[in-house]
Amino acid sequence: MSGRRLFWLGTALVPADIGAALAGVGDAALFVISAIALVPLAWVIGESTEQVGEHTGPAIAGLLNASFGNAPELMVALFSVHRGLFEVVRGSLIGSVIGNLLLVLGFSLLVAPRGTTTQPLSRRTTLLALGQVALAAVAFLLPAAVHWSGGGDGLLRPYALPPMVVLLGLYLVTTATSVRRETRAHRAGGVVADPHWSLPTALTVLGLATVATVVVTEILTGSIQTFADETGLGDFFVAGVIVAIVGNAAEHGGAVVIASRGNVRLAAEIALSSATQVALFVIPVVVFLSLTIRPLPLAFRPAELAGLGAAVVIPALLLADARAAVWKGAVLCGCYGGIAALFWAVG
Repeated sequence: MSGRRLFWLGTALVPADIGAALAGVGDAALFVISAIALVPLAWVIGESTEQVGEHTGPAIAGLLNASFGNAPELMVALFSVHRGLFEVVRGSLIGSVIGNLLLVLGFSLLVAPRGTTTQPLSRRTTLLALGQVALAAVAFLLPAAVHWSGGGDGLLRPYALPPMVVLLGLYLVTTATSVRRETRAHRAGGVVADPHWSLPTALTVLGLATVATVVVTEILTGSIQTFADETGLGDFFVAGVIVAIVGNAAEHGGAVVIASRGNVRLAAEIALSSATQVALFVIPVVVFLSLTIRPLPLAFRPAELAGLGAAVVIPALLLADARAAVWKGAVLCGCYGGIAALFWAVG
């Protein structure tokens, strides 16, 4: 069975998840069903935005992907904010960035066919993305350090907002520049798209998938604490590892599949761009939207920021020569395993 058909069949888990919630199924089982159901939904959102882009051109496609590509993570974060699960919010978002930089990038290097790992990566893209995430880590460190020193009381302080404005502005500027560059290249190339779906069909599927994602993430966030308690894994590990992986599962799988087909450079850029988007766009957006719900304190744990720092430094050291290698993939995946173990230990 093809992967596409499997994803489409997987959407049947959405009504199953809703039915289980209405029937009063236990929270631990609901968490598992909801987590699995998010995977095909994330894929459908990606597929429909790609089809819309075939009609509107790369500029709109880029904006749609920026808006909807991390929809599951954004919704999990906002529902968790509404429930006051701040540890879950911070853990899932930081875990998403770490997962992209270590797990996805590492697996992409591991599964690449022999010979393709010798192809050069984009040194500029790699270092730029890692530099932006490093800047985000500094922005998160400042309010967290105040909290660690005893100068904070777990509330969102005004001094934490300007760094979020800087990160969001940087992301919007770099995205706008990239969209303009792609639009010029598209016009110069004179490429004619051949979409498989009509525009109304693509927009309808996108809308339905987004609504379904809202419902499933509401069920997921409502069952996180019970699942964590019953399994003994703890909220921190569940959010930082399990929820983070699930929220990015379709995108992660896409990067690995691309790498397995020999395009390691594109797979690496997908992992790096996804990490940058979460760090510079999703986290600031969640912080600002939380002001209308329950202000999200930026009191990241030392383990979270240490993991984020390692996720920046290790790929920077390994990929400074812009060369892919299987052993580098193994090191990245091993480092991710170490950070996951750290999250479990402190959770």
